[in-house]
Amino acid sequence: MAKEKGRKLIAQNKKARHDYHIIDTYEAGLVLTGTEVKSLRQGRASLVDGFVQLTDHEAWLHNVHVPEYSQGTWTNHSARRKRKLLLHREEIDKLESKSQETGHTIVPLALYFKDGRAKIEIALAKGKKEYDKRQTLREKQDRREAERAISAVRRKQRA
Repeated sequence: MAKEKGRKLIAQNKKARHDYHIIDTYEAGLVLTGTEVKSLRQGRASLVDGFVQLTDHEAWLHNVHVPEYSQGTWTNHSARRKRKLLLHREEIDKLESKSQETGHTIVPLALYFKDGRAKIEIALAKGKKEYDKRQTLREKQDRREAERAISAVRRKQRA
């Protein structure tokens, strides 16, 4: 069987980028059971309520929903169990020191397969205030309107 190459996205947490200022991102491996991997290969997962907690110099992923494998038997996993993240010691120490600061948290951004291995992109983030969210939406809308105006001008020039 040929080895997988490249990156295959399974799930993405778009809400995290809206609710938080992303300070730093890290790529971590996941400790999974066989049925979890099979369920992920079917492209089924949700990162919406997920967060990372650091306990005893280990990183744990909580509240990520990986549904039970449909053809699994008694070996099936529970959908919202906590999963261990595989990070280097320096990365864990850095995350631990920065997440102690007020308002900082660690959230999952994307879950994907990279060269056949399940990986998760996590981010050290700081919560946005309501006015920050509105400002971000306004900037996005302004950018979209500017692009529309530019493309309209280009279309008129071609005609």
